[in-house]
Amino acid sequence: MGDWFGDRIIDEGRLPLFCFFAGMVVGFLFIRLSVRLIRADVRWWPGNVTPGGTHIHHMVFGIGFMVVGGVAGLAVPDDREGWTATAAAIFGIGTALVIDEFALILHLDDVYWSERGRISIDAMFGIIAVTAMLLLGLHPFFGFEPDQEVSGVWQVWPLLIGLGLAVVTVLKGKFWTAMFGMFLLLPLLFGAIRLARPQSPWARWRYRSDRPRGARKSRRALQRENRLRRPVDQLKNRLQNLVAGRLRQ
Repeated sequence: MGDWFGDRIIDEGRLPLFCFFAGMVVGFLFIRLSVRLIRADVRWWPGNVTPGGTHIHHMVFGIGFMVVGGVAGLAVPDDREGWTATAAAIFGIGTALVIDEFALILHLDDVYWSERGRISIDAMFGIIAVTAMLLLGLHPFFGFEPDQEVSGVWQVWPLLIGLGLAVVTVLKGKFWTAMFGMFLLLPLLFGAIRLARPQSPWARWRYRSDRPRGARKSRRALQRENRLRRPVDQLKNRLQNLVAGRLRQ
């Protein structure tokens, strides 16, 4: 384990990224534990910060951490790797605090424990997954190592093709497939060519009920959603509830 960490993280210059990842995971787990203790009215836990009766959301502290970590990361010389890694960890903690309340920012409403609040957990899991894949050495649309011997013009083609497939996959409502497909092209290819999810923009544009072919695809997409997607969503929701606390349905 130590050899792997030294070879893949330190020697490859990924220590700041690792510290950002660690800070983000620790920050997310801490704040979710905190809000669950507050929600449970645990007496020995400090509780919400409410100076003068104003509830200060933890994303405010997150913005502060991000500013401190971001400015420090820009100010510290590159050869001071320890300080750079510390700044990255602080930035990661701030990122977790802000993204944990992403749904509140998006809706401008306190939907933290509601069903709409799940988007914050999705966003957090997504950022953690992408950062983990970058730590493993994966490069978006190029695999583990882009070919340095190929000319710049030919290196652009995988990027353009991958971006095009990612856009189609997102339009088909398959956000997780698009995210992982940026690093693993095969899922992205399948996501782009297979049926769209019923409520996706692609389905609304292409699977129109006034066209026989569109109506058939719409029925097939709905059947696939009920047979395959809903069990996966239920499993994901149970995992989210386990990690982040049970939301109001």
